[in-house]
Amino acid sequence: MAPAGTALPFDDIRDLARAMPDLDADALARVRQRDGQLTKPPGSLGRLEAIVEWLAAVQGKAPPSVSRPLVAIFAGNHGVVAHGVSPYPQEVTRQMLENFSAGGAAINQICSTFDIGLKVFDLALDIPTGDITCEAALDEKACAATMAFGMEAVSGGIDLLVLGEMGIGNTTIAAAIYHGLYGGEAGHWVGRGTGIDDAGLGRKIEAVRQAVSFHRDHLGDPLELLRRLGGREIAAMAGAILAARSQRIPVVLDGYVTCAAAAVVHAMDPALLDHCVAGHVSAEGAHADVLRRLGKPPLLDLGMRLGEGSGAALAVALIKAALACHTGMATFAQAGVTDKA
Repeated sequence: MAPAGTALPFDDIRDLARAMPDLDADALARVRQRDGQLTKPPGSLGRLEAIVEWLAAVQGKAPPSVSRPLVAIFAGNHGVVAHGVSPYPQEVTRQMLENFSAGGAAINQICSTFDIGLKVFDLALDIPTGDITCEAALDEKACAATMAFGMEAVSGGIDLLVLGEMGIGNTTIAAAIYHGLYGGEAGHWVGRGTGIDDAGLGRKIEAVRQAVSFHRDHLGDPLELLRRLGGREIAAMAGAILAARSQRIPVVLDGYVTCAAAAVVHAMDPALLDHCVAGHVSAEGAHADVLRRLGKPPLLDLGMRLGEGSGAALAVALIKAALACHTGMATFAQAGVTDKA
């Protein structure tokens, strides 16, 4: 127990989580009122209508806006790769960051096509986290500081945040988080990641099993689970999710690894994810199971498993289209179209 008058690093995170704004019921009602006047049958745009309602409720304004969307990619390296859980060496993480900077990755093309900003964050790549099979990934101070760093991603007046990641070995980390949160067999949560062979898959499953077994007595607290089993990119994304909620910024979640951060936040309080949607369902591992547990039906299902925020960034095009329909369509009165009797 901390001495009187002192606070542990996670205390500020917990205080922030308890002080989140409610979704805006008035903005939601105004969007629904306008939607009922547009030149279409009620409900005929399906989930596109729900997307606009969600945007308005989170942002607290009607109509909502998506004029400054941002993809934020967080990159980290992991000590667990020493167990042969990835076919790629750890230096690929930095090399891919250089590829992002040069405009050569898939995410660059998607962002350019749909006019989305892109920022990439290097999270101490030269200092991998601890090997989670036998030690904590991070201490509490470092984990809380990394979450605070992730909170900075929501600065600059953005109105939609897309979360993505890069990190060799991080599907192992994500699988360990899911196994620690949800139980079951370790193998259920482990996929092939970047294309590991059968022997590597066996090593990966064993690493996840060992990690959760080693830390089992300390996994009841989601933040403690995060610092023991997570990575810096997971912690930063969790911080970004919380900061976005605090600042009324809607969030689009990417795939299997990004949703590990969301799962930690959800375990703190499910309502903390009310400002998030799942951009897509990944072909990796048990992502569909994770989304079901989070209560987040995906917007897209394209068989993708790249990471980088790529699937979620594609979903931004859908979100923009939904908003354009809501704001640009004429009402029955404007168009001189006879409404239903």
